[in-house]
Amino acid sequence: MVSQVNVGDRVRVRKGSVVYEGIVLPKNEFSSDDILVLKLDNGYNVGVDVSNAEVEVIEEGTIEFRDVALSRSLVKGGGDLKLSFVSTGGTIASKVDYETGAVRPAITAAELLEAVPEFTAYASDLEVVELSRLFSEDMTPECWSALGRETARLIESGADGVLIAHGTDTMTYTASALAFALSGLPIPVVFVGSQRSSDRPSSDSALNMKASLPVFKEAPFGEVVVCMHGSISDEYALVHRGVKVRKMHSSRRDAFQTINDLPLARVELPSMKLRLLNNKFIPRGRREDFLCRCGFSNRIALIKFYPGMSCDVIDYFVDRGYRALVVEGTGLGHVRNACVDSVARATDSGVLVVITTQTIFGRVNLSVYSTGRRLLKAGALSGQDMLSEVAYVKLSWIFGNYPGLERSECVELFNKNLVYELNPAHGDSAFPRWFHGY
Repeated sequence: MVSQVNVGDRVRVRKGSVVYEGIVLPKNEFSSDDILVLKLDNGYNVGVDVSNAEVEVIEEGTIEFRDVALSRSLVKGGGDLKLSFVSTGGTIASKVDYETGAVRPAITAAELLEAVPEFTAYASDLEVVELSRLFSEDMTPECWSALGRETARLIESGADGVLIAHGTDTMTYTASALAFALSGLPIPVVFVGSQRSSDRPSSDSALNMKASLPVFKEAPFGEVVVCMHGSISDEYALVHRGVKVRKMHSSRRDAFQTINDLPLARVELPSMKLRLLNNKFIPRGRREDFLCRCGFSNRIALIKFYPGMSCDVIDYFVDRGYRALVVEGTGLGHVRNACVDSVARATDSGVLVVITTQTIFGRVNLSVYSTGRRLLKAGALSGQDMLSEVAYVKLSWIFGNYPGLERSECVELFNKNLVYELNPAHGDSAFPRWFHGY
């Protein structure tokens, strides 16, 4: 039952004749799985051992994501850049006030400057926007749309850089969404997160934010990127293209890695020196050419193939009117032969079926083995070297902005390399970072 309780829920705990009622707070990192931390109605916080208790959820906590910001604050600095910081929630922006029991996944301008005083040296104006209070697993295509519109508003108001604080677990999805949604970017849009919360001595939040500053000032690219630690120490951060990055570790500070490509840049710490690593980038555009296409469809599914998977899984989404399916196959892009007929049925029903690979590195090739050729004959599309989550987001963006396209037009748009989500040049040499030594 404890696994079904979330932070912010109001619960009632019965331990024999004793009853506790209160709001669930985040636990200390060293707390047992059987401990619930509650904010009682009398104002006190207690840790309750629920291993032999009855736990009842009285009221679920509320989760918000709005087109209208929850709060805005503006401060002046001594630099020459107009910067914006957008908080969506997640570990980097979460802070527990144990006096009130409130969970505050938000950073005010004052708190940001306290954590990263370098902002005042770079920014003439710093606008801090709290847009949502979400953990990243609660993000949806509707959230991507709202975040894209807010980012576009900031760019159109003259921002020289937009820094977005986001939970790390689904950061690739949201970064990809904005990469497709915001075209002709005149500035970099930088996603930053934290593997360790800001109240821990080992937190990486401040240095990740700090590393974004030379990106805004010096980087020649106008892309959506992810800026995170490049090693477990504080030596440098890596700037990853948003559509080519994946979280590769659940807890290490250097969890993020560029896949099938090189990172765009490296930022030395603490010197803040930026070094370009990849000459293949989208240059900064003209502000008058900037365009926001921020629609996303929630009728796209991502399916992971596994041995013995029932082909009914594919039929399920087809029967419920989904527009496209991304099937993460094995190796070069395979599913069991018994499922090829379901793929053909999906295609005949007008559903796009894209095959990606479960391997981390490499690309799909449906022409090598007979299974792949059967999938091609059934109408499946190759995801090439696109990450599965990026293929999912790209299809969501296509159907969210161009719902009336014919199948052939959707196929053409999907196969078009829009923001370097495809890397046709890479081959077997695209190994992990320890091979390249960057």
